[in-house]
Amino acid sequence: MPYELYYWPSIQGRGEFVRLALEDADIAYVDVARQPGKNGLPSMLRLLDGRECVQPPFAPPFLRAGKLLIGQTANILLFLGSRYDLAPRTEAGRLWTHQLQLTIADVVNEVHDTHHPIASRLYYRDQRQEARRRAADFIATRAPKYLGYFEQVLAGNPRGDKFLVGARPTYADLSLFQLVAGLRYAFPRAMTRLERQLPLVVALHDRVASRPRIAAYLASERRIPFNEEGIFRHYPELDRPVTRRR
Repeated sequence: MPYELYYWPSIQGRGEFVRLALEDADIAYVDVARQPGKNGLPSMLRLLDGRECVQPPFAPPFLRAGKLLIGQTANILLFLGSRYDLAPRTEAGRLWTHQLQLTIADVVNEVHDTHHPIASRLYYRDQRQEARRRAADFIATRAPKYLGYFEQVLAGNPRGDKFLVGARPTYADLSLFQLVAGLRYAFPRAMTRLERQLPLVVALHDRVASRPRIAAYLASERRIPFNEEGIFRHYPELDRPVTRRR
């Protein structure tokens, strides 16, 4: 039976980190909410309301694997990584990969808050001024700190600087690819500047993009384009420093 992935049907969002792992490992899955009829999006909403399972997930993405219903992106990837050669076999290696994924989750949350710094329930237009200040700080301090950290991890990998953990790609590498791709979409001007200091991160992005199954996925209709409904949004006014008044 293929796995069932539950996520919003029109955005990449956090579900894309799971999709990349499923695609790279050639794991059969159904993107449930993108299916037509009552077995599509309505079935995801029924699980979220808690009436069809004892341990309902808080929010998508979540993955049905037989009798298991696994929520939270990093948790799903921890599950897949140990079963499909997407993580090291040692406990130390699995924990290190999971730690890197949790750090990626942290920066993804901060990316979201660049366009929704006050409240998720408000429209972007209701918090544009605050978003400009938040985005300016993210570009100036937070993005360099996070991406610089991953550059440091790559440089310090005792098995070589091609991947984050060991000598083979893990789900953390796939997720770092998605982070870079998303930041390039959301902040193209800022990333052009930042990437000059991140040769190993950029090389990793390109290396993942060229993996045969990932390349095929990126060129397929299964890959939802970036848009202004997801986490990575391109608002030109956020992709520039705030001019301070004197």
